[in-house]
Amino acid sequence: PAMALAHPTWNMGAKISIDSATLMNKGLEVIEARWLFDLAPDQIEAVVHPQSIVHSMVEFADGSILAQMGHPDMQLPIQFCLTYPERLASPVRRMDFRELHSLTFEPPDHARFPALRLAQEALRAGGVCPCAFNAANEVAVARFLAGRLSFPGIWRVVAEVLAQTVPGAPESLAEILVADTAARACAESVADRRPL
Repeated sequence: PAMALAHPTWNMGAKISIDSATLMNKGLEVIEARWLFDLAPDQIEAVVHPQSIVHSMVEFADGSILAQMGHPDMQLPIQFCLTYPERLASPVRRMDFRELHSLTFEPPDHARFPALRLAQEALRAGGVCPCAFNAANEVAVARFLAGRLSFPGIWRVVAEVLAQTVPGAPESLAEILVADTAARACAESVADRRPL
């Protein structure tokens, strides 16, 4: 766990650091983008950006791209979300582009990090599958941090929970909570019965 917790550009706390190391955070962001912007899964593309400066990008119909950029810190993006459409003054340190030597973007390595593929499968299956993806990941990461699951075991638990989840469309918050509880129980069972 110590190596996975050592994020190279920012301190986000244990759970989010592990999600970043597994790329589950990218999978969760793809799921969020689908619902926040009413997009089809095929309209969302995730890239790996090692410098953590570009927080999001949107490509418009004319091909131009608008990016949300800032230091590796979520204060400014969160402030923007909470105060939209206003732009309020912020105590966050300003970007100095003279300090940025390069910004790189890479396609995710799906073979090494299957999280994005799993998130896309959950989105395509629909219904409660994205909920099961999140719940299984939370259980698996907690076990990993406790030394009770290997790093690749995180993906294996999530994949097996998704394979056992019936997508059914929830009709209420109560049904979503039932699906969340069932996915967590399934994740615990998967991790208990199989050494991962």
